[in-house]
Amino acid sequence: MAQMQIQPAIEVAHLSKHFGQGSARVNALVDITMTVYPGQVIGLMGPSGSGKTTLLHCIACILEPSSGTITLDGDVVYEQKWLKSDLRRLRLDKIGFIFQYPNLLPFLDGSDNVSIVLDLAGFKPAAARARAGELLDYLEVGSRKHAFPRQLSGGEAQRVAIARALANRPKIILADEPTAPLDSPRARIVMDLLRRIATEQNAAIVVVTHDEMILDRFDHIYQLRDGRLEGEPTGVGLGTAPAEHPLANP
Repeated sequence: MAQMQIQPAIEVAHLSKHFGQGSARVNALVDITMTVYPGQVIGLMGPSGSGKTTLLHCIACILEPSSGTITLDGDVVYEQKWLKSDLRRLRLDKIGFIFQYPNLLPFLDGSDNVSIVLDLAGFKPAAARARAGELLDYLEVGSRKHAFPRQLSGGEAQRVAIARALANRPKIILADEPTAPLDSPRARIVMDLLRRIATEQNAAIVVVTHDEMILDRFDHIYQLRDGRLEGEPTGVGLGTAPAEHPLANP
């Protein structure tokens, strides 16, 4: 009896991205091929300018590649051109993105910055607010849920942004230096939550990081240099989720 094949959540094949033309051309990504399966937490590492954020933005359908193929959750979304007419809806339905900087809406408080994602997805206001409160409490910023972005510290604002990215239980979570503004204990709280979400919700998570204190939280780490992947990914992490937390499977 044939075994059922597990479908990758993210497939990138021969992906390249360049900026400019002629002598001014810069090859930001060169022939990138990688696969991430549901439940995996993958790290992207490399020196500044190696292409990590560019790759993340291409996978997130924020930045258009120059060539190659991107398949997300079984759907080919890019093959030499975008194949989906509504990329905004695609991102809303399938992708949670944690930016390096919070990018919170300045006219909304912390709770509303999280619940707006659920409002857009069609959740009832009470359910959206409850989910926002649970995530903010776990990330130890619940007491600041009514504060506006200008009233938050850098670390508080980033934790609100992380809660926003996780709110809709996306199948794909992409994070660009999500722990950079956080101290070590809170950084590990964030990574523990990401691992738990990966396991319970079968989500694929890709994290750009320079933080060596969280490397044991990854299943595999890809190294980029000058826009190219260096060899095969290394396996360094837990491979299992930490102890249960009710937020992972509400």
